[in-house]
Amino acid sequence: MIDFIVIGAGQAGMAISYYLTQNKKDFLVLDANKEIGAPWLKRWDSLQLFTATEYNNLPGLDFPHPTGYYANKYDVANYLKSYAEKFKIPIDFNQKIKGLKKVDDYFILDSEDKTYKAKNVIVATGPFHTPFTPSFHTKISPEVTQIHSENYKSTNQLQKGDTLVVGAGDSGVQILDEIAATGNKVYFSGNTNISSIPQEFLGKTLWWWFSKIGFLSVNKYSWIGKKLSTGTQPIIGTDVKTLFKRPNVECVGRSLDASNDKIVFEKKEINTIKNIIWATGFKPNFNWIENVALDKDNYPKNFRGISDIEGLYYLGLPWLYTRGSATLGGVKKDAEYLNNVILDKSLSN
Repeated sequence: MIDFIVIGAGQAGMAISYYLTQNKKDFLVLDANKEIGAPWLKRWDSLQLFTATEYNNLPGLDFPHPTGYYANKYDVANYLKSYAEKFKIPIDFNQKIKGLKKVDDYFILDSEDKTYKAKNVIVATGPFHTPFTPSFHTKISPEVTQIHSENYKSTNQLQKGDTLVVGAGDSGVQILDEIAATGNKVYFSGNTNISSIPQEFLGKTLWWWFSKIGFLSVNKYSWIGKKLSTGTQPIIGTDVKTLFKRPNVECVGRSLDASNDKIVFEKKEINTIKNIIWATGFKPNFNWIENVALDKDNYPKNFRGISDIEGLYYLGLPWLYTRGSATLGGVKKDAEYLNNVILDKSLSN
């Protein structure tokens, strides 16, 4: 029996583990991957954070790069590894939790080959679980290379010929920009009525301005927070209007259907596409938690990470409390709050 089990060794899991370590709690972190930082290393090779170094710190350890530096995926993975080593965080790797249930006053967690017991559980698995692709992708010819953005690394994965990028989020736009830079024909499927903002403005980083105007501290329960959390997020760091005007980029509207090598869009039908990058996001999956109550977006219902099941907590979800809740540098505020809740609970018992 362990006092606390943390599920997930990403930034959220590391942030709360720092506090559990400082308070000398009996705890263990479980992670489905073989090493720290694995989800970051899986992402595309040219990925860079939107936030500069000074806004990427987890509690107790500064991000080890100069002010104004924009980290790549290897920097983040190495930082998380050094974080776990510095604070001697206990982690069991290759333990994907398949089931979590509460029995009497403790929890039972089952992986494929182990069973754990804990008095408290902190779910820090993040927002990205099941890659989503439209159902008609199965109708497309096997000769067309299809890659979800989760598995996209670089243009070296693409075969010769036209490419389609589907998805108007940050990942889709960044990948579209990278492929378009090769000069090859690229079709873009998704909403083109999106705005973009630069990473720096008047000599200051975007996050500096956000912190000054209070944007990062707006909570989701406020009027402004409700508007921001439900609205379309702007693209950061890529000028989408200029990108969409490149001669080798053609916007074709939403993807509607497919048949063999023919793909049907709002604006036209195309049969020359040889590669498809599905930057269509992920669906959350928390169905492995018994009796979990989900909101309209299929995330667990909670208030600032505290669930309606005694002893069960969440960390690292999008807009858990603010826009920064699921970011590398923003999760520490939620972790600190959750730590204070845990300490208060310990003192009252």
